[in-house]
Amino acid sequence: MKERAPRNRTLTCTEAETAALASTLLQLAQPAEASQLVNAVIHQDVFEAMQYLPRGFVDLLVLDPPYNLSKDYNGHLFKAKEKQEYTEWFASLLSRLKPTLKPDATVYVCADWKTSSLIAPVLEEQFCVRNRITWEREKGRGAKANWKNNTEDIWFCTVGEDFVFDVEAVKLKRKVIAPYRDAEGKPKDWDECEEGNFRLTHPSNIWTDITIPFWSMPENTDHPTQKPEKLIAKLVLASSREGALVFDPFLGSGTTAVVCKKLNRRYLGIEQNLEYCCWAQKRLNRAAIDPSIQGYADGVFWERNSLSDQKMEGPPGRTPKSTLSLFHE
Repeated sequence: MKERAPRNRTLTCTEAETAALASTLLQLAQPAEASQLVNAVIHQDVFEAMQYLPRGFVDLLVLDPPYNLSKDYNGHLFKAKEKQEYTEWFASLLSRLKPTLKPDATVYVCADWKTSSLIAPVLEEQFCVRNRITWEREKGRGAKANWKNNTEDIWFCTVGEDFVFDVEAVKLKRKVIAPYRDAEGKPKDWDECEEGNFRLTHPSNIWTDITIPFWSMPENTDHPTQKPEKLIAKLVLASSREGALVFDPFLGSGTTAVVCKKLNRRYLGIEQNLEYCCWAQKRLNRAAIDPSIQGYADGVFWERNSLSDQKMEGPPGRTPKSTLSLFHE
């Protein structure tokens, strides 16, 4: 096991924990009923497991497949493919997943900029593509002969014209720098409070308020492409109602399942790596004790993740490194 700094909060599992948590995982060998898959983590290859899934039981699909990059997922190596080969692989994946969706289901698909160009035509063929979200992924070193890759995409798709989208659930709370007042001197479209002046704004398809999990955050794991809970919470709250079934076929370290548990949704996840599955189960156990999501409080998303930074004056969307602190210590 890695040697950790005293304040490092990265989640890990001991051998004893792994053995115990592994016993809670599912593996499918025959067709399953939807009721058997509620709040379950399946430890299995996604293509193998999908053949046993029922039809029409998923309300929201959060799809975060390997991008077309060579990457080692804890011993499971995904090798970059030729463009046509990756497109065919993705189309095959999508064709197997689509029957699991309800007629009013929503689909979110994660990608980097190169992968986006490959999957966009496939998504257009299979679904109603409604938008492309681009979010700032402030992590990693820069490149000497190129611009630093600092963003990722999330494609917003629906099966049909009938779908859930709750804009009120995903408004962003921003600091008001130059607040307007009406003729009587009362705040106009903003709220005045002890912490400062704030306005709830409609969410756009450019997200600059996301913090990538790092060593001092309790949600952090050693998964190489872990998505932040705050990011997944936006997707879940916008496009599902309480009690809905959210499916993540590439669950990784469990972020989608954890967020669903915290937000009163049902979940199903598939992950081929045993250690990642156990991290997910351990995080789910913790979520029963602490349902907080960093950067989301009092029913709104804050433009910054920490309480101290939320009270700071300054331009929205930026968190000075010197003042970054955890929302929940």
